[in-house]
Amino acid sequence: MAEEWLTVQEAAERLKVHPETVRVWLRDGRLKGTQPMNKRMGWRIAASEIERLLSGEAEVGKEAA
Repeated sequence: MAEEWLTVQEAAERLKVHPETVRVWLRDGRLKGTQPMNKRMGWRIAASEIERLLSGEAEVGKEAA
């Protein structure tokens, strides 16, 4: 089965955070994503990465504090 790829907006909606928070997490390495060759397309985040983050949600909260 093919991996589902999400935009920053879609990832933010699933994580219930602001899209800029997702971008900060991507830049900090807390969330793994990829930027296509065409930078105007923006970041893409694997749905499995969102699930990984949600399963360790308490850890992210500690890091952000």
